[in-house]
Amino acid sequence: MNRFDRLKEIQRLDPERDFLAIYRMSATLEFPWDHARALELALYRTYAVPSIGRLLAETTELTDRPQKRYDDTALLLDTVIEHGFDSVGGRTAVRRINQMHRSYDISDDDMRYVLCTFVVMPKRWIDSYGWRRLSDHELRASARYYQTLGKHMGIKEIPESYEEFERCLDEYEAAHFGFDEGARRVSDATLDLMASWYPKPLAPMLRTTSLALLDDSLLRAFRYAPPAPAARTLVRGALRLRARAVRLLPPRSVPHYARQNPEVKGYPKGYRVPELGTFPTPGVRGCPVPHLKATEGE
Repeated sequence: MNRFDRLKEIQRLDPERDFLAIYRMSATLEFPWDHARALELALYRTYAVPSIGRLLAETTELTDRPQKRYDDTALLLDTVIEHGFDSVGGRTAVRRINQMHRSYDISDDDMRYVLCTFVVMPKRWIDSYGWRRLSDHELRASARYYQTLGKHMGIKEIPESYEEFERCLDEYEAAHFGFDEGARRVSDATLDLMASWYPKPLAPMLRTTSLALLDDSLLRAFRYAPPAPAARTLVRGALRLRARAVRLLPPRSVPHYARQNPEVKGYPKGYRVPELGTFPTPGVRGCPVPHLKATEGE
């Protein structure tokens, strides 16, 4: 198989009918590392909406046990990608997501915005740092995939196309991004978690690296000092060099799922999808925004 053969295979499929197959190939064969980073950034981005960040802080899930929340989010999302919406695992994952969200009074606008981040941020990340840009087929399939997920979650007025998802995200952020002390605590805890995945002496450098990837609107929302221009140039340049190297590699022949990521650390002996996530008492504790889980190890 040549480097672009899978893209040709994707382009032979119908993104309206075969959206799951296309999205799965893109996320697990073409860009597994990039998709993981993009979805991390997507969920992180939601903290800058005060109504979301504040609620996340009140649950204390992301500040008290961020590794578990990270793992569960990745695993729930992954289950649906790997097994599909109509599988036992996929239905269980969506049910768990809905059970957690329904314990809180979350606005439909916030839920729709989170859904938009899942569609838009991978495209923006991969176009900047991937070994190739996403094709129109992949964008259409991604939009249809998350429309389907949103319908399973009961979200109203879901955008119909990638362009509508992008417009919805940009308009919502322009209207709602702002500072909240609780959201800043959640942001700091997330940055600390990411730094914890690497040797301790590297933690300050990794925090700087993470901040260098944030756009100015996010930095302002969390009241972080902008990183030095040289740091941004170095970090972003390194990611583009990585993309050039990946482009020279043979295409991946075996799918790579989030459950295989080294950052997922909390289930060394395996897990069961029905037991992932929180089981909140309504109005007391729990997970208020899309924290999806994945594969039951099937």
